[in-house]
Amino acid sequence: MLETAMDIPATSTATRERGKSLARKPRRSFYGYSALLAALCVGWLLRDRGLVDPAEGLGYWLGIIGGSLMLLLLLYPAGKKSSLLRRLGLVKHWFRIHMVFGLVGPALVLYHCNFSVDSMNSKVALYSMLAVALSGIIGKHFYSRIHRGLYGKRAGIEELRCDISESLENSRGLAAILPTFIRELHDISAELMGNQYTKSIGLRRSLSWTFRYYIVRARLYFLIHRELRARAMVSETLQAKSKNLRRTANAYAAVQVGRMRQVAQLSFYERLFSLWHVFHMPLFLLLVISALVHVLAVHMY
Repeated sequence: MLETAMDIPATSTATRERGKSLARKPRRSFYGYSALLAALCVGWLLRDRGLVDPAEGLGYWLGIIGGSLMLLLLLYPAGKKSSLLRRLGLVKHWFRIHMVFGLVGPALVLYHCNFSVDSMNSKVALYSMLAVALSGIIGKHFYSRIHRGLYGKRAGIEELRCDISESLENSRGLAAILPTFIRELHDISAELMGNQYTKSIGLRRSLSWTFRYYIVRARLYFLIHRELRARAMVSETLQAKSKNLRRTANAYAAVQVGRMRQVAQLSFYERLFSLWHVFHMPLFLLLVISALVHVLAVHMY
């Protein structure tokens, strides 16, 4: 029984696959953002060196390439409307390209203008571009909260609840050693889900879990520590394995509470994502118009 509890309790294949798709890749995003930030810092520090001329040579082509990448962002919403691309499964690839171009394009334009602008149309174009890039980063965060990973399907509250219930039902190994901890997890899950026929959770409860998540997780960690210490005092086997068992139980608690938070916050992030769409599209249209005016003004005068 102890060996069974030393691993995170098993779940069905379907649940494990859903769990894998839910797992984000923070390291990859962190490295990407770090590299981009480093490139921008270098450009900012060298902005007075006059290494590029926005009107000709490398500086000119940086503006053309950066602007073209921003224009190609339209391929993603166009791909979502195309039944052919959806059948071929290309939409998720366009989404990757959409995110990369939405960050690399503005970076190239910033290098193109040496991180400074003079004319009014240049300022409008630059600030619109930065606003769209920032809005895209925020939108990516909202999107990942209501989908199974960045490229997965939209998460459903009943499916998320099924993940929690199925994992709790398969926690017999830990339940034999830490019954109070598992019972507490069941109580929190039951309190969160409430009526099984409810398809969504109210905005107030959803917001409260943003702050409650850390408190619940800390309380469960303390409960695991206290219960395991009490059990180890009467069992030499548990005492020898207590460190690994505590790590296993803590990891299981973190996964379960994370799933509960996703269930609680789903309706909240769905509303935020809808509002973000209303805000993001006019910003992008302003960017396209201001960029076209800027290009015409540069080439005509």
